[in-house]
Amino acid sequence: MNENHIKQLGKPDVQVSGLQIWIHGRQFPDLNDYWDGNWLRATVHCKAKGSSVWVSGPIIHLSELHGWLVSTQAMNESLKGEANLDCMEPELSVSLKAEGLGHINMEVNITPDHLSQDHKYHFEIDQSYLSELIKSCQAILQRYPVRGSNEISGT
Repeated sequence: MNENHIKQLGKPDVQVSGLQIWIHGRQFPDLNDYWDGNWLRATVHCKAKGSSVWVSGPIIHLSELHGWLVSTQAMNESLKGEANLDCMEPELSVSLKAEGLGHINMEVNITPDHLSQDHKYHFEIDQSYLSELIKSCQAILQRYPVRGSNEISGT
């Protein structure tokens, strides 16, 4: 990823430590059903000392982002438990685990090619990151509300 492309992306929609997520829109903006109408096109970047990994594409479903928001809100209130962005697509997953005294372990699994690569990052963050993450997820969900109904769970 060259510097011009990074500048064109602008400010990330979500930023937590070394993780950045940009949302570019719906994969299928004209579809209103739950499954196809809720896929988001995203660019995700994760970096740490000596390493940088980028992925792009329709890799985040709005239901996954909504689940992350709900579990992050619960973690922010109790400072216990986990808050996970469990993506169906193999390119990305993020796990936040409360470790006590406001400390949180963040693990990011990211890969541009899940058949031949596996990249795992660990970040030690604290509870102060949660309120901004919550605001970021809420802003995305406000811009792109979940469409349709999941017939399996009724949501």
